[in-house]
Amino acid sequence: MVAGFRTVFLGTPITAVPSLSALHQMSDVALVVTRPNRPRGRSGIPLPPPVKEAAAELGLTVSQPASREELEAKLREVGPVDVGVVTAFGMIIPKAVLALPRRGMVNIHFSLLPRWRGASPVQAALMAGDRETGVSLMQMDEGLDTGPVLATATTTIRPSDDGAGLSSRLAAMGATLLSSHLQQIVAGEIKGHPQAPGGSSYAPRLTAADRRLALHLSPDQAVNKIRALAPRPGAVLEIDGQLMRILAARPSPRPLPAGQIEVSGEELLVGMSEGSLEILVVQPPGGREMGAAEWLRGLRRHPAQAR
Repeated sequence: MVAGFRTVFLGTPITAVPSLSALHQMSDVALVVTRPNRPRGRSGIPLPPPVKEAAAELGLTVSQPASREELEAKLREVGPVDVGVVTAFGMIIPKAVLALPRRGMVNIHFSLLPRWRGASPVQAALMAGDRETGVSLMQMDEGLDTGPVLATATTTIRPSDDGAGLSSRLAAMGATLLSSHLQQIVAGEIKGHPQAPGGSSYAPRLTAADRRLALHLSPDQAVNKIRALAPRPGAVLEIDGQLMRILAARPSPRPLPAGQIEVSGEELLVGMSEGSLEILVVQPPGGREMGAAEWLRGLRRHPAQAR
């Protein structure tokens, strides 16, 4: 085993913070690298990413390179380190940078590789209706999440899981996996195994178009998409010309033509390709999140069409 080893950490969102905290407890973190400040919220004011805020609380040095060239320069300034740890960094890391630490760089990826390589593995697993997922600790190579797998941890996807809740659970699992194996990796006691040649799938970065609830989806597929995107950024559906965020729903046995809306008491039903969807929680444009029944009570007339 190795004590007192030196590391660098690369990560950006809130889901990377548990791994940073774990790394800080077990090593000398020479540098934390995160993405530049970005506008967040309605104000549009550039704010620091969660990893930068967490690093400041831990008293760690932070760098926010805007390019791969700047990233390489910053890591060369740090001097020799034993290993780099990457969690949801948000930038493709060049080969020259991967080679800088003595043991290279390891990545905490929120899927059971080779299932769901790419930027949105949690959302992809939920949208696909997967029954389980997990975390992979991987030795990084030049490919996109293609390196040898060093360790994994598995969890069942629960019916109550949404994108935020499952991401949080996987983030905690990733930190535990890192704590359990990193010293052995630095000591050269763990060798990765190649990913299975078949069964790979790709989860690209989500776009605004991916948020739309297409009416050709089945009710079950629509619910999976709503869960995957909840609570942020949220799936969206145009109802009577208003683009509504749909934050919770469930399949309904009532058959309706695709796009037709039916209001029954306090139930809001939308026709899909193979049945209908009961909308449970919505957020109208410029409004707050509320139950569909509350939203219906505030309307002058019931909506008629969705698309």
